[in-house]
Amino acid sequence: MHEVGIASEILRVGQIEAARRPGARLIAVSVRIGVLAGVDSDALRFAWEVLSQPTEGVAPRLDIEVVPRRNRCEVCSMEFFSDMLGEDCPACSSRNSRLLGGDELQLASVEVEE
Repeated sequence: MHEVGIASEILRVGQIEAARRPGARLIAVSVRIGVLAGVDSDALRFAWEVLSQPTEGVAPRLDIEVVPRRNRCEVCSMEFFSDMLGEDCPACSSRNSRLLGGDELQLASVEVEE
């Protein structure tokens, strides 16, 4: 379960950011996870709950935004969301598309309280 390692790194980065502000505590961390990133959101949440220690009685929150697969048609340049690889372009029916998003794993924000 690589989600434990991911949760650990997210927590580490959040704690570093909080430490940059003396007396601040980590409130929340937001991440963006693409559906193609190979990360199980439920397993990541569980790992976060296990790893994050409550500060002043409150554990930091993990907010997860799931990012859908996004493509651009190579024929007509239309951008569209799809559930499957090789899905036809809704505008021109071409199967020739390029992946634009849905494989990301990004730290979106860190919230601290001073």
